[in-house]
Amino acid sequence: MKSLSETETPQGILAILKLDQLPIPKLLNFVLIPDMIREPGNLGTLLRSAAAAGVQSVFLPPETADAFAPKVVRAGMGAHFRLPIYAMSWDEIQQAVVSNASHLTEQDNPRREDLTALPGESKLSGATHPRLQVFLADMNGQSCWETDLKKPLALIIGGEAEGASEQAHKLANQKISIPMMGKMESLNAGVAGSVLMFEVMRQRK
Repeated sequence: MKSLSETETPQGILAILKLDQLPIPKLLNFVLIPDMIREPGNLGTLLRSAAAAGVQSVFLPPETADAFAPKVVRAGMGAHFRLPIYAMSWDEIQQAVVSNASHLTEQDNPRREDLTALPGESKLSGATHPRLQVFLADMNGQSCWETDLKKPLALIIGGEAEGASEQAHKLANQKISIPMMGKMESLNAGVAGSVLMFEVMRQRK
């Protein structure tokens, strides 16, 4: 068992499971986009918080860690079984966000290895919905406490080392920040994303 596990003290349970992606909801109102998040623990934390805060889908742009890597799965603590998680190009993310065109039929539920069909016209089941408002977490943005987060939205969380990518900045409609009373310059990406996701949940209660 120890030779098969990547951890020094495995729990003694091993399973081989078929990867079946959960379908993306027909009408999106809360999407997480972890951009340039390369540290597996941070990504797993974001996925775990996303599942707890009611995020409907997670879109992974290029340069973000593999959501199905062992360390991410462990940090996610079961989030992978509760969230539709898709690796996508920025063009695919933009099309899904602009048209909110991710309402697929159950028969058209895309597998992780067939992502190019996700935003395609042939896969859509009907009329499109209004685009999602795209918020980018940024220390120079408007306070999340003063921002209306009740509207359908996508939230971009950039990586700690390099921040969000140029494509993320182009896609975003507005920047938001987390007010801090202390003298710390910033928060861990996993923590910052979690705070913002739960602020969305709080406002929508």
